[in-house]
Amino acid sequence: MTDAAQETTAIVVPEQPEVVVRIENLSKSFDGRLVLDDVHLTVHHSKIVAIIGQSGGGKTTLLRCVNLLERPDNATMEVAGETIFAGDRVTIRNLAKLRQSVGMVFQRFNLFPHLTAVENVMLAQLKAGVSEEDALDRAVKLLRRVGLAHRGVAYPEQMSGGEQQRVAIARALALRPSVLLFDEPTSSLDPESTSEVLRVMRELADDGMTMILVTHELPFARDVADWVVFVDGGRIVEEGKPADVLGKPREPRTKAFLASYAASH
Repeated sequence: MTDAAQETTAIVVPEQPEVVVRIENLSKSFDGRLVLDDVHLTVHHSKIVAIIGQSGGGKTTLLRCVNLLERPDNATMEVAGETIFAGDRVTIRNLAKLRQSVGMVFQRFNLFPHLTAVENVMLAQLKAGVSEEDALDRAVKLLRRVGLAHRGVAYPEQMSGGEQQRVAIARALALRPSVLLFDEPTSSLDPESTSEVLRVMRELADDGMTMILVTHELPFARDVADWVVFVDGGRIVEEGKPADVLGKPREPRTKAFLASYAASH
């Protein structure tokens, strides 16, 4: 029996307001080039929002603004009922607390190479003041939750890309975030590893975790997302239910993107 089959305990999602993330009038430039242009986005509790679009369209920048890894030029943004940015300034006093509330899973895993899987999952908890005993207990449970209890003492270089990404998901869950951000979580993985990571994400969706994901996996977005957002040229061109945006798009730019995707797959 696999770890995943043995572990059926759901992730406990913290009580949240109905709207977990609210973004209004978000603009962001790099070196005078407008990357995001007056973006508005609302993410509701226990919903999965998939952001799709061509490379360079602003998807990852939008995601990174949610936890202020990138600071907007202008915006009003709320996370879990607290205003974190207003006008052109950060309004939350404790950025570390924000990043506990907004977990992020990066494209390239970003695990510490000198730490084992369990140590990578423990680290943020220890920095947040969790006791070593409790941090270890939660790390072991989370690794079991993502099907990796048997890899707890392995170092990143000893794991496959899919295993590293699942450790990264466990690490992001360790501080019980209000929302999880995924930046192309399967883009550097082989098909088998991709299926492992997508399975874990599906289970998190079933548990009611609020998620925003930038993805090129359109079938996954169709199957799992509650809301799909098509970003192009720094603007949200079209958004709606997956069946509408991916199956019956209204905008010519959305239709062209989907036709290009279909031709390449």
